[in-house]
Amino acid sequence: MNVVELTARLIQCPSVTPKEAGAIKLIEDIFKSTDFEISRIDRSGVSNLFLRWGEKKLPTLGFCGHIDVVPPGDLTKWEFDPFSGRTTGDVLFGRGSVDMKSAVAAFCVAAIKYSRQAKPNFSIIIMITGDEEGEAKHGTQAILDWMTENNQRIDHCIVGEPTCPKTFGEAIKIGRKGSMTATFTLIGKQGHSAYPHLAINPINASTKLLSKVLNTKLDEGSKFFEPSTLVATSISANNTANNVIPAEVKTSVNIRFNDNHSSQKLIKWLQQECKELNEETDTIIKMDVKVAGEPFYTEPKSLADLVRKSIEKVSGITPVFSTSGGTSDARFIFKKCPVVEFGLVGEKMHSINESIPTSQIFALEKVYFDLIKEHYKFFNKN
Repeated sequence: MNVVELTARLIQCPSVTPKEAGAIKLIEDIFKSTDFEISRIDRSGVSNLFLRWGEKKLPTLGFCGHIDVVPPGDLTKWEFDPFSGRTTGDVLFGRGSVDMKSAVAAFCVAAIKYSRQAKPNFSIIIMITGDEEGEAKHGTQAILDWMTENNQRIDHCIVGEPTCPKTFGEAIKIGRKGSMTATFTLIGKQGHSAYPHLAINPINASTKLLSKVLNTKLDEGSKFFEPSTLVATSISANNTANNVIPAEVKTSVNIRFNDNHSSQKLIKWLQQECKELNEETDTIIKMDVKVAGEPFYTEPKSLADLVRKSIEKVSGITPVFSTSGGTSDARFIFKKCPVVEFGLVGEKMHSINESIPTSQIFALEKVYFDLIKEHYKFFNKN
């Protein structure tokens, strides 16, 4: 089975988070005829797979990928069944073709090919999760917990997320910004709109709060990161009467922050803004914060350099090092070892008619195969 055929078969598994829909089992069955050790690591209804070639004490190159996908949306707008895995010309269609069943297939095929022509004097591990597009509590994190409990070694890791904006090979992710969402509940005093002096209007307070935080420049960026951003994402008074000042308003902001900040530092800043606004307006302000991840980066040294050289050999392009984009499971892995991300062009991920040229999938397999081969030399030299 070649890499495009495997990708198509994975797409045919409708594995919308957190369902694995046969995708994990498909990969597990393929590896039964190899020298890889196979471990299922299922937690809280999420299916995960861990594969190792070579002894766990040996220097180890890891790959992390996910087989879960986002919902397809309006099926009537798709040119083909989103779970058909249909190829038309040089283009493979289907949910997950970009993000990221192609990358999973590419590394699996590359690893199997390499294992059949070499002796395991280093180790390869493959971590595949079914919980990346969802809450991400029982996927990669569950695998890493299991690895710690079972003394499983990992020295370098590559994550197969789509990293290239327009052209295959143009970018490697060496880190990501942190992400957090703060939801404010502002409680005033309900009253008649004709008598505003008898009420405390939480809408007025919420606009003051938003104006203050949105107009604050968080930083100028840092060595590896663009400036941090803060955007308003919702505001709601749940009020249908036009002559009533509501008692309560909810508003949310999302912050994507670089390594000039931590989530705790930003929380303290927002708490101080709420305190000052409370004193100014007599509005009670409650804040709830959800942190998706802290900022992280891997110094562009050994691992990033090896990935860049493999990309150059296959594509003829010298990739840039980037930290743009949203969160990924690399945010969990960096605590264990250096990690970078490299995958396909991401223009059509999560979109209606998600699709990718098959030439990119074959090229990605070649990059991963060369990276495995170069790690053999790297680990033996070091």
